[in-house]
Amino acid sequence: MNVPRELIVSKPFLWVNPSKNKELTLDQTDMERARADWDQFSPLLEALFDNPTIDSELKTLTGVHIWRPAKAHWLKEDSALPVAGSIKARGGFFEVLSHARELALKEGVITEEDRMSDLASRMDFFREYSLHVASTGNLGMSIGLMGRSLGFQVYVHMSADAKEWKKELLRSRGAEVIEYDGDYSEAVIRGRQASEKDPKGYFVDDERSLRLFWGYSKAGYDLQAQLPDNITEEHPLFVSIPCGVGGAPGGIAYALKALYANRVHIFFAEPLEAPAVLLGMATGKGEEIRVQDIGLTGKTLADGLAVGKPSGFVCEQMEEVLSGIYTVKDEALQAMQYRLFQEEGIKCEPSACAGLLLPYYMSTEAGKAYLEKEGIREEDIRYVYWATGGSRVPDGIFREQLEEGKQVLKEHPDIFTIE
Repeated sequence: MNVPRELIVSKPFLWVNPSKNKELTLDQTDMERARADWDQFSPLLEALFDNPTIDSELKTLTGVHIWRPAKAHWLKEDSALPVAGSIKARGGFFEVLSHARELALKEGVITEEDRMSDLASRMDFFREYSLHVASTGNLGMSIGLMGRSLGFQVYVHMSADAKEWKKELLRSRGAEVIEYDGDYSEAVIRGRQASEKDPKGYFVDDERSLRLFWGYSKAGYDLQAQLPDNITEEHPLFVSIPCGVGGAPGGIAYALKALYANRVHIFFAEPLEAPAVLLGMATGKGEEIRVQDIGLTGKTLADGLAVGKPSGFVCEQMEEVLSGIYTVKDEALQAMQYRLFQEEGIKCEPSACAGLLLPYYMSTEAGKAYLEKEGIREEDIRYVYWATGGSRVPDGIFREQLEEGKQVLKEHPDIFTIE
């Protein structure tokens, strides 16, 4: 079993995917279908939230990476997505809306010719049905907030890593939060079991759901609409996305690679103690291996990334797509959270800052070798950092996090340096 040594000794590093395929052509049929479904859901989103579109700004960063020799530094601010305030609004909302439409059509509540917005007034129908989801935080928030808005009974099975404020927010909206002492994998098993015993239950499976995956893929079209037309292989995109079980970054990566082919290079970012997708891909074992199997704890302050076992489906989908994965220290996430707010005024939670660290890894031996092999100069790169969550963090907790990040930078001014 080929386990990178750096994983075992918990050292930050960049793993370059040896299977990335420059000749790869991806089928866009399911992406297109999902985009059409999003268009159909738009009137219902408008009726529920006064907002027909689930998308975020692409912001130019002027301070955080001003010293890096790149053509552009952009932040895709999914941390501020409507309603749920995280990237999970893309896939989670799509899955709930798809299931709601399916139920309503099956039971004759609406016909194919009716407006989807009619479902906003059918809480009486949906309260007879339930949704179950396992989560470390943000997916549960997404499913819970959308599900309750329609009237579903919602059960969120949360691992020990989940933040208390997220549980309280869900409870305040009428969702039932079921807590477990174990990690995310235990929450998935228990949530699936509970759903199977519920005759009108539906389990949102973050590890295997195609609806989630293709719901996330719409982000590829959203980003394309915000980017200039002159993205080329010589002046490419380098996109970095924080990664937990893999569903959200996988769906986005698939779409971007389908749309941009060799004009985009995609990297995932994972915590030192929970590099689930990296381990699954590097060893070829996918979901058959856990980070605990190589002596790691799976514990991290980045609750959204606290996953010990990856999605096998995502590992397979990313085999020829992904450029690489890098591992990050929790302290570096804290420090970047502070720096992002101080220099850009942007509010993110620590896990959402993982993508911002990519330029430091491109300066390592592995990063330089990758650029040389691809024939790319760093000064020609357009970086896109995916901010995955944070706008709903309570102000008091956010201030505490900023103080912790400030202290990290004070004590370790070289925290972002990768040896």
